[in-house]
Amino acid sequence: MAANDTKAAESSPCQSCGACCSYSENWPRFTVEDDDQLDLIPEQFVNARLSGMRCVGDRCAALSGEIGVATRCDVYAVRPEVCRTCMPGDAECAMARRRHGLPVI
Repeated sequence: MAANDTKAAESSPCQSCGACCSYSENWPRFTVEDDDQLDLIPEQFVNARLSGMRCVGDRCAALSGEIGVATRCDVYAVRPEVCRTCMPGDAECAMARRRHGLPVI
């Protein structure tokens, strides 16, 4: 993980949440990534259709930890664009936090 990505991950409110990574078995889907970018994501985290991240139930397979307590993305440095654009406090964040009974930030 690059130094800037490490600092961002460690200081993010996402580190104590993870709700956006665990609310739909159909998300996150790949959008603008090219093959070179997708090749950086370890195969065990990509779904069988190669259309998005593999999920276990409603939870992204790359998410480690306990929702609402402490989480981390095991592919943070190479996460897909859809994950990069989900921001703390945006509409997707609020929806996911509500689904898990967490307060909206």
